[in-house]
Amino acid sequence: MTHPVASPAPLGPALLFCPADRPERFEKALARADAVILDLEDAVGPGAKAAARGHLIDVPIDPDRVIVRVNPTDTADFVADLATLSQTDYRTIMVAKAESARHFGEIDPRFRLIALCETAAGVAEAEAIAALDAVVGLMWGAEDLIASLGGTSSRKKKGGYRDIARYARSRVLLAAGARGKAAYDAVHLDIADERGQRREAEDAAASGFTGTACIHPSQVAVVRAAYRPHADDLARARRLLTAAADQPGVFRFEGRMVDEPVLRHARTIVARATQTEMPE
Repeated sequence: MTHPVASPAPLGPALLFCPADRPERFEKALARADAVILDLEDAVGPGAKAAARGHLIDVPIDPDRVIVRVNPTDTADFVADLATLSQTDYRTIMVAKAESARHFGEIDPRFRLIALCETAAGVAEAEAIAALDAVVGLMWGAEDLIASLGGTSSRKKKGGYRDIARYARSRVLLAAGARGKAAYDAVHLDIADERGQRREAEDAAASGFTGTACIHPSQVAVVRAAYRPHADDLARARRLLTAAADQPGVFRFEGRMVDEPVLRHARTIVARATQTEMPE
């Protein structure tokens, strides 16, 4: 009997996409980000996918900090992707255009799964997919979602997502959170828009996302800073948790009433401070 592999240590918040057909970038991407998403799907043209799979075997990097985005489950490329990955140490895969909990249940249990809910059908199935034991996280995607609905843009002209994209983002986050799974926010396509990237990443961190995907190395520092607690907030969280050790229930601390949800907020702040330290 094949058993699922154990989960690695939690990753930091900045995940950087890297085309799997560019092996010269693998190590550089890993050095910049908390984790790298080696992409076998949209970033790689049909004629380059076979070679890209070969690079995953020939140019290995730290498997505990690598996620491999594979092609949709109903394609021949997906079968080839998993056959290749079985020859590597990579065990965390992101399934593109995830739409079927049943198909997820048929995937080799050696792999940890992150469902990329980026179509209308995928968002509608998010809760069922999140309930699967092999699924460790969910991510949503804005542009493929809008395309699946017959739309032309996920954002308004003055910036910010359209309501349908905001709904999908919230639904995927809630589906993941309800099952205690990681939730990853979508990429910010405008690389030059650092202000917009920062605003979205700060909102993602405050809302409860585990991390945010990046499409360019310059976005990594912005995302990590957005998830990193302010020094004053961190100091207060640590004082609060120290004070709580001597309190049996609800108590007053620095002018505020404190109960379990407030303590959970403080624990999250302390945990994020550790996760946003730059990797060696």
